[in-house]
Amino acid sequence: MTTKVLVLLGTRKGAFILESDAERRSWRLRGPFCETWPMNHVIADAATGTIYGAGGNAWFGPAVWSSTDLGDSWTHSSEGLAYAPGEPPITSVWSLALGGGRLYAGVEPAGLFVSDDGGQSWTEIGGLREHPSRPAWNAGAGGLILHSIVPHPIDVEQIWVAISVAGVFHTADGGKTWEARNRGTRADFLPDDQRYPEYGQCVHCLVMAPGTPNRLYQQNHCGMYRSDDGGRSWDSIEEGLPSSFGFPAAVHPRDPDTLYLVPLNGDIAGRFMPDAKAAVWRTTDGGKTWRDLREGLPQQNAFVGVLRQALATDRLAPAGVYFGTSSGALYASADEGESWTCIAQHLPAISSVETLVLEG
Repeated sequence: MTTKVLVLLGTRKGAFILESDAERRSWRLRGPFCETWPMNHVIADAATGTIYGAGGNAWFGPAVWSSTDLGDSWTHSSEGLAYAPGEPPITSVWSLALGGGRLYAGVEPAGLFVSDDGGQSWTEIGGLREHPSRPAWNAGAGGLILHSIVPHPIDVEQIWVAISVAGVFHTADGGKTWEARNRGTRADFLPDDQRYPEYGQCVHCLVMAPGTPNRLYQQNHCGMYRSDDGGRSWDSIEEGLPSSFGFPAAVHPRDPDTLYLVPLNGDIAGRFMPDAKAAVWRTTDGGKTWRDLREGLPQQNAFVGVLRQALATDRLAPAGVYFGTSSGALYASADEGESWTCIAQHLPAISSVETLVLEG
């Protein structure tokens, strides 16, 4: 039995794939793929090996790409990725997720679509944009985007999404109706007496802990949070971090208490790693305490950011951890973050990092 590890990158100029074996010591880079379209998110179906890429912009339009041969060839479709005539056009697909045999896509302006044929055609899950809060949704610095899609691993009717700037929403009926789930998360940009609204928070990333569907973590524009009740309430876990601001979060593949973050120095202070010293921060107790992981990472002049989907883990033991930077460098750890190596550089700005482990 042989093991192949793929790291899938979405960049401003196409998708890239890095390949290695179970040792994860040397890597081969392939790409760019997808005709160098801007690619916001590239994921894989572990069951079939199919790779999907989400991309586009106002010039190209939205599309989802797919490859059934590990990147050797690609096709794309935008069939159904549109709102009704007279509504603002969809400019790009920002996020993808697989759940219950379906492929979900989050788009800009914020909305949720689903495909039952592997991305060939799409249908809007219209109930989300019918939520009463919809007129109050606002575009953040990156636009009004649905960037996180978290399907329940067993109950196909349950989905969580995160929208910037609107907050976290949950459906228990497959998308017909939605509930805002933001209690306990701050909106520091609002007046003091409106600091904890029902909706309107600027969520940056939303992830689910492994094996514990009600355990959610979110990196917010205004803090880091954990929920143990499916997002009905949130508790701050930012104490011990160098900043309350950042974009990505990645869970350990097996341990619900282990989480990785890349804090940045603040929303108006440059949005780079604090003191220009690169570090990934890890908790192993659900956010009670944090430790900075720096071995092998640049400790001077690291004026780089890491975007909301550009941090990931693999499912091996020990788990691999990966992050891509705004300057086109990709760092990898084969020992759960204890030490790091730069495995690619001089790529276009990296928008997303995901992994695929294949056996046989």
